[in-house]
Amino acid sequence: MAASDDEPDLMTASRPPARLRFGLSGKLLLLTIPLILIAEILIYVPSIANFRMNRLNDRLAAANTAALVLDAAPSGLVPEVLARQILASIGARAVAIKTGQQRRLLAAADMPAKIDHDVDMRDMNAWSAIVDAFQVMLDSGDEVMRVLGPAPGSGQFIEVVVDEKPLRDAMFRFSRNVLLLSLVMTSITAGLIYYALHHLFVRPMRRVTANLVAFHENPESPAHIIAPSKRGDEIGLAERELSDMQRDLVSMLHQKNHLAALGLAVSKINHDLRNLLASSQLLSDQLASVPDPRVQRFAPKLMRSLERAIAFCQSTLSYGKAQEAPPDRRMILVEAVVNEVRESAGLAADTSIEWVNAIERGLAVDADPDQLFRVLLNLVRNAAQALDSDRSKVATAKQIRVTGRREGSVTILEISDTGPGIPARAREHLFEAFQGSSRDGGTGLGLAIAAELVRAHGGELNLVEGTIGATFRIMIPDRAVELHSHRDVRIRA
Repeated sequence: MAASDDEPDLMTASRPPARLRFGLSGKLLLLTIPLILIAEILIYVPSIANFRMNRLNDRLAAANTAALVLDAAPSGLVPEVLARQILASIGARAVAIKTGQQRRLLAAADMPAKIDHDVDMRDMNAWSAIVDAFQVMLDSGDEVMRVLGPAPGSGQFIEVVVDEKPLRDAMFRFSRNVLLLSLVMTSITAGLIYYALHHLFVRPMRRVTANLVAFHENPESPAHIIAPSKRGDEIGLAERELSDMQRDLVSMLHQKNHLAALGLAVSKINHDLRNLLASSQLLSDQLASVPDPRVQRFAPKLMRSLERAIAFCQSTLSYGKAQEAPPDRRMILVEAVVNEVRESAGLAADTSIEWVNAIERGLAVDADPDQLFRVLLNLVRNAAQALDSDRSKVATAKQIRVTGRREGSVTILEISDTGPGIPARAREHLFEAFQGSSRDGGTGLGLAIAAELVRAHGGELNLVEGTIGATFRIMIPDRAVELHSHRDVRIRA
């Protein structure tokens, strides 16, 4: 039977997190050891070549001393036994010197049938010394070499015939000692480097990794936010940025949960609330038939308020929807909407808050009347609540002022109050839901809804700086005129 599309996701979700088979510390150790060994090899190669050259120079120096002794004795007066002893003391089979055009054999003993290698120490370079050194170590027989070097006094050069095996044995002993010393130095150096890197990098990375795993298990818990260290390097910067990111994520998740809980609660009461409002609408219809002049005056307004409330309930929570319905724009008089907002906000003439209407006579705006009403009502209610909650000792008149004017094709409305103003902590997220409220118990939805509705009109809602209390400015541009339709009419005419 084929598996359903959901099964891979369930298997992935239930799969335990993979464990690190080889951690960063192990990789660091494996990287450190070969690097140090490479450095030791780079040191060993010239060292073994230098060791061979020093041994050969020692033979030449001893041969020079022996040549002075042998050359000072009259020809044929050096006994053969003494000559052998001198050659044995310098580790050579023969010593010869060239002076001018004459090449003279000073002493010889057990001369081989042939010479396998010639080594001229007078023009030896570094590369030749390295190649010759490893060639000696790779040879396995009893080769004989002839070494040439500067001669003492007036001689052109001195020749020494020596066996290669003692030199090769000495080079292997030197290599063994270097190897043992290198192993000790490698162990100590690798340990120190490993400890330093582990302390500086691996431990902080383990701490960050453990925090990420814990935060992934419960991203809503503030207890899992990493506490950044005081380091000034890139790791310290990464810890601080991670801490800020986790803190923002926790705040965002709390906000999303708040929105989800709010949407669930509103959806539960929405059905019953709509029924209650529908009953109230039926009662208001009956009030419309009462001949009392006061009832006839207020009944239409009550009916419009109930209709608007029912429309709001149909959307459950306007800000919780993916987007608002597009505005149904038309030219409307601003003053009529403002007067309806004043009555809906309960700011009648007998209240303690003074209402100032400074709208240009006949000012019209190209907007959706219901959405403009919601924008102004939210701003006016916020202003009234700010004035009612003002506990400052400074005695100022409580006033809400609504101004309106037109600048070209843009309609500008301003709602001002003489309250305490917007605190600095609320200005950073002023038009964000559940973030911009400056009042205890406020949700901040009013400004968020108002800003969204104004943006749907292609306008802007801003807080004006440097005013007494708080002043919000609404700018709504007129829609662009479609000139092609008028051009078609003229062509037909």
